[in-house]
Amino acid sequence: MRSIWNGAISFGLVSIPIKLVNATESRSVSFRQIHTADGGRIRYRKVCELDDQEVAQAEIGKAYEDADGTMIPITDEDLAALPLPTAKTIDIVAFIPATDIDPLQMDSAYYLAANGVPAAKPYTLLREALKRSKKVAVAKFALRGRERLGMLRVVDDVIAMHGLLWPDEVRRPEGVAPDAEVTIRDAELDLADALMDTLGEVDLDSLHDDYRSAVEELIAAKAEGVELQPQPAPEGGGKVIDLMAALESSVRAAKEARGDEAEEVAAPVTELKSRKKAAPAKKTAARAKAAPKETGAKKSTTAKKTAAAKSAKSTSKKTAATKSTSKKAAAKKTTPGKRASA
Repeated sequence: MRSIWNGAISFGLVSIPIKLVNATESRSVSFRQIHTADGGRIRYRKVCELDDQEVAQAEIGKAYEDADGTMIPITDEDLAALPLPTAKTIDIVAFIPATDIDPLQMDSAYYLAANGVPAAKPYTLLREALKRSKKVAVAKFALRGRERLGMLRVVDDVIAMHGLLWPDEVRRPEGVAPDAEVTIRDAELDLADALMDTLGEVDLDSLHDDYRSAVEELIAAKAEGVELQPQPAPEGGGKVIDLMAALESSVRAAKEARGDEAEEVAAPVTELKSRKKAAPAKKTAARAKAAPKETGAKKSTTAKKTAAAKSAKSTSKKTAATKSTSKKAAAKKTTPGKRASA
């Protein structure tokens, strides 16, 4: 990576030669201005207001515009003569906890690289001291003609520096908060907590610029002469909504979006439940096996009762026949007697 500034870190009496390298880069798609009638490029030309003549870059200087419109010329020599001890030095002024830095002050980020072999040891010393102290260094440095504030911290094995806005450059949030008094119910807070828990954490490396991807797709389609179908615009804000209903719907949608993970977690539970339900099936099978035996027993009992009934009927018939025979025999004996008497 190309360095944008060379200087040194001033750490007490220790001086560490370093090179400043941009830690970030813009990936946004840039456009050119064109003349819509013929597609020609539109270029800016620097023209002097007094003589209406185009001026070359070498002829352009700096000036401060006073309140009354007067231009006060300031040359590079004037600026170079100013007492600026941080012109080539990152001057560490304090070590503080990172939580003392307001994120609103965060500006551009840079990597600090050791410049040469002699700088390796003091560079490593400062890096390890920052690691062990769990603090960040606050420093002053000059870049692009002005003095700035910076914060040094360790990223992996590299010292990084974040440019900071001066405290008086951060506006106070006066008049930004809602003026109306609002009461938040516990139930609403509970739903908000549930939504936060459902959304969970995210790997920042997995996030990407959807708008940039759509712009690149549009450019590729235009280059091939293909017209893309317009996508429906997302619903905008500004509507008066039922907060509870919106929170409940958000929690439900977030759970559905994470359904794949939930199914993977719930799979073992489902398996355990199916094993518990297997026990009644075994009992049913046992009853089914026992059923034929019980039926056989009933049939046997019924058969015995039927045989007994048949036996009883047979005995009854025999008894009746015997009685009938006895009566006939008695009648025969009585008749001869009567005849003799006559």
